[in-house]
Amino acid sequence: MPDALIQHPFMSQSGLAASRDEDFVRAMLAFELALAETQEAEGAIPADVSRRMRACLESHDFDPGAIAEGVASGGNAAIPFVKAGRAALPDDLKPYWHLGATSQDVIDSALMLLLTPRLKSLDALLARCRRAALPLMEAHARTPMVGRTLMQQALPITFGVKVAHWALGMEQARRRLATLAEPGLPVQFGGAVGVHSGLDGPGWETLGLSVMDGLAERLGLSAPVLPWHTDRQPVHALATAFDGAAGAVEKLALDVSLMTQTELGEVAEPAGEGMGESSSMPHKRNPVRCAMIRGACRQIHGHTTVILNAMAQPLERGLGEWHAEWAPLLDSALLLEGALEQAAVLLEGLEVHGEAMQRNLAVTGGAIMAEPVTRLLTPHLGPEQAKALAAEAAEQARQQRVPYANALEALMASRHGELSGEIGRADLEAATDPSLYLGSSQAQVDRARAWLENR
Repeated sequence: MPDALIQHPFMSQSGLAASRDEDFVRAMLAFELALAETQEAEGAIPADVSRRMRACLESHDFDPGAIAEGVASGGNAAIPFVKAGRAALPDDLKPYWHLGATSQDVIDSALMLLLTPRLKSLDALLARCRRAALPLMEAHARTPMVGRTLMQQALPITFGVKVAHWALGMEQARRRLATLAEPGLPVQFGGAVGVHSGLDGPGWETLGLSVMDGLAERLGLSAPVLPWHTDRQPVHALATAFDGAAGAVEKLALDVSLMTQTELGEVAEPAGEGMGESSSMPHKRNPVRCAMIRGACRQIHGHTTVILNAMAQPLERGLGEWHAEWAPLLDSALLLEGALEQAAVLLEGLEVHGEAMQRNLAVTGGAIMAEPVTRLLTPHLGPEQAKALAAEAAEQARQQRVPYANALEALMASRHGELSGEIGRADLEAATDPSLYLGSSQAQVDRARAWLENR
């Protein structure tokens, strides 16, 4: 598969560079060496074994290709890796290599080790998006624009409150991921059936749990309550947190892409050499960053489905369910990292066209203000007649290309002259001015800013 052309462009390139086959092999080796060190500290293996083991294997040239070839016969990369490591050790150290562990311990712990720096990067990128959104919110806290429901014009809002919603979604996702990252992702160590069989030494009944706790500390991971071989809550939590973050950043990209449409032109992606160019149409400036974000997020949503369907795993070891988690989990992290890299650039350089927002507020001839006009007229005409008059005036304004207040004034004069002394021109202009019908937009921006700045 042409990964570099098809899949990798949607991912973080720095994340990819730190998640190669060689990095996974190093993560598996880190687990095994930390295991030996912990067992030695617990008195379960002779002194100096872990040092000698490290001296032999840290400089050993493991062959990822050969390990990959061995996956077909064992079902996972840990089995050929453990064989390769044992073969590289002198005979007197071989009995202590991989002692008390099983392949799932190696794979799950190695994945947690690979994902830990990815969580740090995701946190930094989400914080960067928050920093970019805050000044955008404030600058446009009172910039009126069309609020749209079911893809149609509804009522005015401000662009600042729209940005606030983007920022809130991504910051909520950041804080959710932080609850997983701050205590550390969990180490996996339970042995063949999750009860630390095969470990002998002082206090052997509790030795396995002591080794698990010490192993977590050495690796910078957290110690779970129990081994989680078929209790996949840690994987579920990661996958759904990735998916939630993907939904938040995809919302940003979807809104921006819709607002960049030629007929709307309310925002534009940051300009750059060759950015958004078409292969055949020189005039086009495609929202390519939004496309990259949405393409990555759609893949994440699919990966999450795989992991959700693998949640219930049989007995003490999954049969295919566990195996199905590996690629979707790591790919989701890399795809999300790639999407957030695009989102940060997008927010930092977003071009906002307030004049286009103002133009689009008037595109219906003022009909977007029919609700406040109806409220103005209702005490005088009753709800049904007021609504009909507001709608008719809006249609006349659209057809005649005149301000909504002018159309209202003319229609009221011809139909309801008695209102001329009760509803003046200033009242009509206020009722038809979108900038005076923004509800709690400013207060919402202020409230969102306070919450965003709290962490």
